[in-house]
Amino acid sequence: MGHKETIYQGILDGDREAVVAATKAALEAKTPAGEVLNEAMIPAMAEVGRLFEINEYYVPELLIAARAMQAGLDILKPELVAEGVEPKGKVVVGTVKGDLHDIGKNLVAIMVEGAGYEVIDLGVDVSPEKYVQTAIEKGADVIGMSALLTTTMPSMRATVEALKESGMHGKVKIMIGGAPVTQKYADEIGADGYGRDAAAAAKLVGQLIGK
Repeated sequence: MGHKETIYQGILDGDREAVVAATKAALEAKTPAGEVLNEAMIPAMAEVGRLFEINEYYVPELLIAARAMQAGLDILKPELVAEGVEPKGKVVVGTVKGDLHDIGKNLVAIMVEGAGYEVIDLGVDVSPEKYVQTAIEKGADVIGMSALLTTTMPSMRATVEALKESGMHGKVKIMIGGAPVTQKYADEIGADGYGRDAAAAAKLVGQLIGK
């Protein structure tokens, strides 16, 4: 098996050491970092997302695969910068104000990064102003908000309003997700999309940026 195949399989198996070793070997063999990203890592994470959607993988497998990908990506990043490989877009993610749950948000961040986008993770308890300000400063394409409590969901509406006030509504897209969140709520508050889970969110980013 070539290095790229080993990386692809290693991500699917969640074999962090194999991914790290093969990523280093690929770079030593002068394989461009962009090629490793686009032909091994991104397809592997897309397949992980597919397996998750058809219930062959569950959250633990998703996490282990994502960690393996992340370990390889950490090695790749300086090379990608050196080669001038541009991310496909920028996404600001965070858990909304008053909410301190981060597992779902972390998974979304990893899946989105695994799909080839730059992720700016603001952590938890993020105010509407902070989302909007960061998106404008960093030139982000999408803001991704997560909530696990029904009581913190109104903060999502407030962020949509804050984005409208900033004049960037439509230029920056908003996607929302989390256990109590629904497509109906996304429509109600004027969000651009709803991600049922981390795999769906990664796909949604592509659709929102493509529009």
